[in-house]
Amino acid sequence: MSEVWDNITSAQPAVSVQVVVATGVVALALIAWRPVWRHTRQVVTIAHEGAHGIIALVVGRKLAGIRLHSDTSGVTVSRGRPTGPGMIAVLLAGYPGPALFGLAAAFVLSRGYAVALLWGLLLALVILLLQIRNLFGLWSVVAFGTVVFAVSWWGSPSVQSAFAHLLTWFLLLSAPRAVLELQHSRRGGGGRSSDADQLRRLTGVPALLWVGAFGLVTLACLALGVVWSGLLPN
Repeated sequence: MSEVWDNITSAQPAVSVQVVVATGVVALALIAWRPVWRHTRQVVTIAHEGAHGIIALVVGRKLAGIRLHSDTSGVTVSRGRPTGPGMIAVLLAGYPGPALFGLAAAFVLSRGYAVALLWGLLLALVILLLQIRNLFGLWSVVAFGTVVFAVSWWGSPSVQSAFAHLLTWFLLLSAPRAVLELQHSRRGGGGRSSDADQLRRLTGVPALLWVGAFGLVTLACLALGVVWSGLLPN
């Protein structure tokens, strides 16, 4: 255990340019290839609903549970005033959530703490697991957590760093696609209970503007994460 703790609290050597580029390409493939995206998108849903849950607690709402569904949708239920700044903040958190988590991960990687990033993610998944209220959601979080744990416990330092970069790339790149899918669903007549449409009802601001705001935040996080953390070679 002391060796594990030393790995968590110590900075790891920087990975090569080839590894950084390769993990970025793999992450892009996991997002762009539709048959795979149907499954990997569940990671985005976990981050999305987790962001809702975190902000619900921050603004003083009572978190009643989180459900994740096989179609990669999810719902976070919190108790409190159905209107007002707190509810608006909760709704705002979902779509930018994965991008902001990716940006935070990029910051940690820029300091060399890839192993600490993985163990921090594992701790977050354990906490999230306590809030899951359906069987598929439990399976999804446990499956993802098992992969993270396996890499954190048995992976070599180079594998751990590469996996941490892959996850960071995935969060940063997948968040804008999720926003595009939101707008595509709305144009097709669906998504009327989406975060953007709920924000429209609460604020009077058109849902399309909220979708645009989500998109701008996710793209800004992607750009800042790439430049700020040195994910791309200089």
